[in-house]
Amino acid sequence: MPAITRINILQGQARVSAGPRVEFSTVLGSCVATCLFDPEIEVGGMNHFLLAEPPPGAHTGDFDEHYGVYLMELLINEMLAHGAAKSRLRAHLYGGANLNSGFARIGTKNAEFAKAFLASERITVVRADLGGTQARRVDFRPARGQVRCRTVENTLAPEPRPSTRPPVARGDVELF
Repeated sequence: MPAITRINILQGQARVSAGPRVEFSTVLGSCVATCLFDPEIEVGGMNHFLLAEPPPGAHTGDFDEHYGVYLMELLINEMLAHGAAKSRLRAHLYGGANLNSGFARIGTKNAEFAKAFLASERITVVRADLGGTQARRVDFRPARGQVRCRTVENTLAPEPRPSTRPPVARGDVELF
């Protein structure tokens, strides 16, 4: 039997695959990962976002790969491009921890955003492990929609990296 191909999903990324031996992995602190899958055609994808939305008053050009509002649309569009039907999509949500009690509750805001976004898109959430104070490692087999989530040392969660927005747009994202 061929080996599993593990693909790490980093902050600001979204990937989709129908490969039966593909596994997406990520480690989350306050970030949130959304795992989507279409059980009928066995395709799935994962994103990993740092912040829910740009601050009030931001311009449209300020929407980059670190924001959930961008990565959720990107993931859904990639799923549709791979033949998924929006009505069949199922979701898993992970992350959204508040690792440092003295800081803003970014994890809580990210988790609330992800739940509200999926509800507004009428995508069913079949499992969620959000909040708390522990980092998580998530391994997702997209073709089957199978997920393993476990807590890990908070030191393993990636440090939030600053936005490195390109000077020009890299492509279009269709907002529903």
